[in-house]
Amino acid sequence: MAYLYLMFFIVALAVWVYALFDVIGSDADAVRLLPKPAWAVIVLLLPKLGALLWFALGRPRRVEAGPVRPPSPFPEYDHPNRARGVTPEDDEEFLRRCRERAEEQRRRAREQAERREEDGPEETRP
Repeated sequence: MAYLYLMFFIVALAVWVYALFDVIGSDADAVRLLPKPAWAVIVLLLPKLGALLWFALGRPRRVEAGPVRPPSPFPEYDHPNRARGVTPEDDEEFLRRCRERAEEQRRRAREQAERREEDGPEETRP
């Protein structure tokens, strides 16, 4: 009989801890009936009853999963608050640096080509 009470206690403790973490991890806008902090207090102060009430009345409803997209190859672009230029005028400094870098690369390539022409074909030694 003591094992039955111990098992009931462990199951009740696990449900209570799960409910507490579920309250904390749920989206505040999706929680039903009461505000999220109120649910946290209810689950903390009334372990068994609070957990059951949370699962029955407060837990956000599941949304049907839509089509699953493959993960982006560039996840750094998926951040919602990522700074990005809307118009070319917003990125004028970036475009200017790109042009300067391209001109520098072209200049170096011309210099290397001129040096190769001046040196002529390289002779191979036996």
